[in-house]
Amino acid sequence: MAARAVSPPGKRSSASSDRRIVLWIVAAVAVIALFFIVFGPAQEQNDPRPTIYNSGSQGIKAAYLLLSEMGYKSERWDSPLSQLRNADAEHSTLIIAEPILPIKELKPVQAEIAEFLKRGGRVVATGPFGAILLPGGRTESPTRLYKGLCFTEPEGPGALARAGEVSIAVPVRWSAEGPQYQVEQRCGTDAVVVRYRVGQGEAIWWSSPMPMTNTGLTSDANLKLLLASIGPSSRTVLFDEYLHEERESLLDPLQGLPWWPAAFQCLAVAALLLLARSLRSGPLRTPARVPRTSPVEFAQSMGRLYEKAGASGAATEAARGRLLEFLRDQCGIPREILRAEPPAISEALSERFGGDWTELEHHLDQAERASQVTLAPKTALKLVQLLEADHRRLHQHIQSHAHTSMAGR
Repeated sequence: MAARAVSPPGKRSSASSDRRIVLWIVAAVAVIALFFIVFGPAQEQNDPRPTIYNSGSQGIKAAYLLLSEMGYKSERWDSPLSQLRNADAEHSTLIIAEPILPIKELKPVQAEIAEFLKRGGRVVATGPFGAILLPGGRTESPTRLYKGLCFTEPEGPGALARAGEVSIAVPVRWSAEGPQYQVEQRCGTDAVVVRYRVGQGEAIWWSSPMPMTNTGLTSDANLKLLLASIGPSSRTVLFDEYLHEERESLLDPLQGLPWWPAAFQCLAVAALLLLARSLRSGPLRTPARVPRTSPVEFAQSMGRLYEKAGASGAATEAARGRLLEFLRDQCGIPREILRAEPPAISEALSERFGGDWTELEHHLDQAERASQVTLAPKTALKLVQLLEADHRRLHQHIQSHAHTSMAGR
């Protein structure tokens, strides 16, 4: 009779122990995934309410979380607005996105918001009902029909205008008239972003909450508009949920979380643990190192390539493009003027910021002509340096203008 091979007791015990550990891990992951699938609340992606609980395209959950990560103190306000009397109004910003409230509560809410503004608070309200809650706020139908989102035209040197062209819906337009109302953004002739002083505070109105929604925040200009509207990071940002008829429950912290991706990730981790059992005894080798070219060497190579091709116009055109982009995004110069002749750009800068901008006009004219001829390398380098100097001068001028405006307040 053939002898039967017997495995060493220690090795058999070790393999059995490893299998039990892996099975326990798989079972635990399966139980967690099952719990999330059964008890996780469903979140509709088409929910139109701009609330911090809504992770759909129309919600403002991303803004609530992003501000916290950027150093702001963002809080959920789900108490009656009469409790605003206990808030530090001078260092607080209240965001009221598309509020919903009964008519009988309108006047008390208006009075509380007006008192909050007079004590130095800042209120960012959106939509027709948001305008009604602001002192003196009034809206009307837009002057034309908008089939989709509008890309606004900045107006004036204010911080909200310097955000650039924002994308916003225009269900209504601001119709209250008076020297105290400063229009910062327009869609055609319709005022869609307005700010004005109320006592020691400031009221800001948007035609819709689109720039702060989860979809709208993907645009840099929309994010800049939100940050300029709420003020410096020293202010506490209060996201109103009381006027959305939301009430806190035990499941509120679980709403909007990505349960399905989490379950998939847990299952993927379990699969990796199973594979690790068979791969951990495989051969080891040193990972290959891919050599990286020095950035300086790359720049020198590109310089020699441009020199050999005689492409000095590409460098001047790139510098001109950066300057025009800065004029559009940071200085608020409309696209129509940027597409015009350099004298129109100089005139627009003089109207907006004052001063003499004829040198910038001359440099833009030279750069535009350089695209049609081949410049000597030294001449092209000098022109690029002049355009960069104009860029720095504009940046310094905007900063000093902003500091002067803050000091004036």
